[in-house]
Amino acid sequence: MFLPLDGAHAIDAKKYKYDHRKTFISPGTIALKVLITWLYWDAGYGKYSDPLQGWTLNAKPLPALDTYVRHTVAARIMYGLLGPSGLRLMTPTVVYAEMFCAPVALLGSLVGSKRIVYATIIGICSIHIGIAFTMRNTVLLSSVACVAWCIFLPSGVGTDVGFSSESKHYKRVKLEQHGASTWAKRHGLSTLIIATFACGSVWFEMFSDQCNQSHKHIWSTLLHNRWNVFVGAEEYVTWEIAPGQLADGSIVDVWSKSDEVNWNMPGAGAPCTSTARAGRWRSYPYLAELEGEDGEVLWSYLCRQWDEENRVHEAGNEGKKLLKFNFFMLQADVKPNMGFSATRKRLIHSHDCLSKTNFVEKDDGNETFDFAKGEEL
Repeated sequence: MFLPLDGAHAIDAKKYKYDHRKTFISPGTIALKVLITWLYWDAGYGKYSDPLQGWTLNAKPLPALDTYVRHTVAARIMYGLLGPSGLRLMTPTVVYAEMFCAPVALLGSLVGSKRIVYATIIGICSIHIGIAFTMRNTVLLSSVACVAWCIFLPSGVGTDVGFSSESKHYKRVKLEQHGASTWAKRHGLSTLIIATFACGSVWFEMFSDQCNQSHKHIWSTLLHNRWNVFVGAEEYVTWEIAPGQLADGSIVDVWSKSDEVNWNMPGAGAPCTSTARAGRWRSYPYLAELEGEDGEVLWSYLCRQWDEENRVHEAGNEGKKLLKFNFFMLQADVKPNMGFSATRKRLIHSHDCLSKTNFVEKDDGNETFDFAKGEEL
């Protein structure tokens, strides 16, 4: 995005006498600000246009924040302090903060008001820090979001916070260094690249066919620039377990890698599809519809992983070999006052680790194992 290289922090900076505290302007920095503006507006407008009005004062049965802010210790403290009515009043503020935070920061930069810019950055970063403390698996997301807002910091931020002092010499140098023609020459290539990317994003979102927006196409990953999540209130929480039978007859939870199978809701609830496995594992259940060879590879991986981690190929560990497992998705409705409904379970997949034809329909009359009750059928 910043090619061709130029500026105080580029690898060719030694060619020029740049002040490292100056604001570096290029098509890349401009495009990054525009991209952040679009992402936050898209996220806020998605909440604003929610058909169920989960982010409004009239949300029924529960406002969005009431359903999200209940899954960590900090969230429960916040819930206790504000209560349902306080969270209902706070919910709409998130929508307008997301929609107008970037435009206000751009306006502050335009009029030269550092107070407006700083206030906006502090405000939006405070929201992200709050998200990190009150929602599970959002620390990395919130941290990256806060770093992205560094692009809006005005020149002289080091001086403002007391880390450096202003240099009149460098102020004069940076004004005399390059003219408009030199700037255009140096950044012509990056302008072309960014314009191509922008046009591709518009094509992808507005004119491409559904088949073009597939995870099998590389451009789907490159051109997808939307953050339309947390659009509505969380109506239910989900989590997974995978009871499995070992060679010695014992029953374990393959998903949580536990010797015990616990059907109860983990902790105080799960705001995402995975609590036992974080990171990339959160997307694993969404691949459950894969069939044939793809499905065989997907589910057999859990068998291989269990066997490898329990060293079943070493002498004395043969009884720990995983023979088969059932993969369940469990759900519970979100109720008022931090409550949840009774748990519902749905069998997603049954897998035989010793078979290579799990996706071939067959009826061989062999006895099966009811992992839900722990007894043979």
